[in-house]
Amino acid sequence: MHRKSWLAAALLACAVVNPASAEVEIRRTTDGIPHVRADSWRGVGIGYGYAQAEDALCTLAEGFVTYAGRRSYYFGPQQRPQAPSTFGQSTSLELDLFFRGFADQAAVEAYRQAQPVELAELVTGYAEGYNRYLGRLGRDPGRKHACAGQPWVQPIMADDIYRRMIAAGLAAGYARFIPEIVNAQPPVARNENPQVARRPEGDLRERLAAAIGEVRGLGSNMLAFGSQATGGQGSVLFGNPHWYWGGPDRFYQAHLTLPGKLDVAGVSFLGAPVIMIGFNPQVAWTHTVSAARRFGLFALTLDPADPTRYLVDGVSEPMQAVPVAVQAREPDGSIRTIRRTLYRTRFGPVADFGKHHAAFGWAPGHALAMRDVNAANLRVFRNFLRWNRAGSLDEFIAIQREEAAMPWTNTAAIGRGDARAWYADIGAVPNVPDSLRTDCATPLSAAFSTLDPHTPLLDGARSACDWRQDPAAAQPGAMPSASMPVMLREDYVANMNDSYWLANPVQPLQGFPSILGGEGEALSMRTREGHSIAAAMLAQPGTDMAARLRQAVLAARSYPAAQFKADLLARACGDAPAGELARACAVLRGWDGRAGAQDRGAVLWDAFWTRLEHMPPAELFAVPFSAAEPLSTPRGVTAPPERVRTALREAMADLARKGQAADAPLGRYRYVRSGGRRVPLYGGCGDLGYFTVACNASGGYALGPASHANTYLQVVRFGPEGVQADTLLAHGERETAVRGGAGAGPVNRYAAGNWLRFPFDEGEIARDPALRRTILPE
Repeated sequence: MHRKSWLAAALLACAVVNPASAEVEIRRTTDGIPHVRADSWRGVGIGYGYAQAEDALCTLAEGFVTYAGRRSYYFGPQQRPQAPSTFGQSTSLELDLFFRGFADQAAVEAYRQAQPVELAELVTGYAEGYNRYLGRLGRDPGRKHACAGQPWVQPIMADDIYRRMIAAGLAAGYARFIPEIVNAQPPVARNENPQVARRPEGDLRERLAAAIGEVRGLGSNMLAFGSQATGGQGSVLFGNPHWYWGGPDRFYQAHLTLPGKLDVAGVSFLGAPVIMIGFNPQVAWTHTVSAARRFGLFALTLDPADPTRYLVDGVSEPMQAVPVAVQAREPDGSIRTIRRTLYRTRFGPVADFGKHHAAFGWAPGHALAMRDVNAANLRVFRNFLRWNRAGSLDEFIAIQREEAAMPWTNTAAIGRGDARAWYADIGAVPNVPDSLRTDCATPLSAAFSTLDPHTPLLDGARSACDWRQDPAAAQPGAMPSASMPVMLREDYVANMNDSYWLANPVQPLQGFPSILGGEGEALSMRTREGHSIAAAMLAQPGTDMAARLRQAVLAARSYPAAQFKADLLARACGDAPAGELARACAVLRGWDGRAGAQDRGAVLWDAFWTRLEHMPPAELFAVPFSAAEPLSTPRGVTAPPERVRTALREAMADLARKGQAADAPLGRYRYVRSGGRRVPLYGGCGDLGYFTVACNASGGYALGPASHANTYLQVVRFGPEGVQADTLLAHGERETAVRGGAGAGPVNRYAAGNWLRFPFDEGEIARDPALRRTILPE
């Protein structure tokens, strides 16, 4: 659509008012949580779009510009997003090329056609609500936005929401490798690759290890307990994404109500009009990032006469050349058009990893194509909407089995009056049995498996090597639901981003294809801590488990410290150490192994353990990992005393270089600026074995919009009186809350560990002391 026509249509949508007198009500309760109530699906969408725009206009506006492929026009082609997200922080040009190529009008139309009418109305309403708020910016002195008046803050249409949905689905596949896809170009006409600057092989290994986006450590914790664990007092669910504190994928908390049809609360991504993690009167659910691979690679044998043709069963096929044009603003303000050709195959786009590793580049004779199972998965948000309305745990499970739509997450759920807890890694996964991987291996496959043992690299020169087709699957080339790991138990199920294998250690899930994440592999220290918390809950069934659970998940204990600190100090601190070593030993001996804001020693421990955990396990641990004892191995310390002392000295020297005191309270360095002041925080990076996560990917301690940490936390239970939920939103509703500005209420609440009893029913909402109302005409 022509830009002027697009703007006119969007503004007209903003002005349209239903001739009936229906109203949309936005009630904000404590911490600014919006409860949107309307009498139509469109009305709910209007309220939700309006509320999100109130709190996060600038983040949303930048996101919509990104999904539309117009960053280069507004920001210039080399600028990068300020905050990380599932699509990384590539240049504006790379992002524009990607979204214009993979979220084009054809993709949007396909997505639209696959949605039920209710979701379509939510989408339309969301865009209208966003535009309504945009239209009253100058008339709302209570809300000030840094981006107000900027040319990139534009009205939106329903298409912009569908592009947002497409982006979310591709987060574990194509969106992880945007530069490799959009910069893939045929090799020059000579017998070898052009000379390019190559990055270390380890860089590619790191890229492949990050399941989402470009940052390792993104994930979640989830624990779900059945009646056996609660002493017959119903079921309890804990959910806790460790996610972005800024950017377009930040979680936003809300409550959406359409009387008789929808009553659901929880969080969603900015720009998404349904609840993605949360609860309704009958079910509660949460997610963690799955270890399953959602994409696969194909080794192409190129036609010797033309590097844009490839051989399949001996027949030469042309790649599809997709021209993409991007308007880019130059430093002098002039606009130029940048044209690029993207290359696609029957499997998917060509992806050139040559800058990371020469063997995986596009060279004369060979190239790699990538296939993302979620490129054809149009079911994600209709699945969420169906869950929002689910009336029982059985209905919830049936929806998950039918849709097989979760794009990159595990799921745990509980139901009212149901003794069971549900775990599933059911979603969109390539149908690649291990036998196919073996039969279709190429010389590159073995080399690639040393970098990533779970992503399949198959022979693209044989049509028989494409993903298996199963009529029971929700889409071609996907694994059927019946072949994926699930579990129903009355004690507990859990996942902390390791594979499905030990959702419950009493009942290992085994015999599944390796593409689902693997079995019998060492667990992360965070996973072991999660199971330790579950064991402590099971040891005292009943006795208000929800309250004990709320306390345990914020305890910020270092699992490695609990397991190894004593042995390590015995090695490092024997023989009367002197000087800085003696001081370090005293600090760690006096530390209780927790990373609370007032705890002294956590800063030193983190620097110390960071150096030790990179040692080969055989050199560090006395007892290596054993699949027969997964929750207690590795254990013990075998590292030589001098090696341990060296690590401790280096840790002290590192803190001295940074100007950090080894015995300072953690909160002196781990804090966030909110409401005009520094708010001390607790926790640590999940990679260091903390269950309570607070992490800055750049290595510093201070947190902000570029961090990943605890975001939304919920402890939900069902009793005779219905659903009861306690929640926290660590980064707050407003985009300014972790940038030093307004919206500090939820941040302060999280810092104090003061859980909020969520006001879910009408009486609780009406009694909330912070209640305020906004009425919009529908």
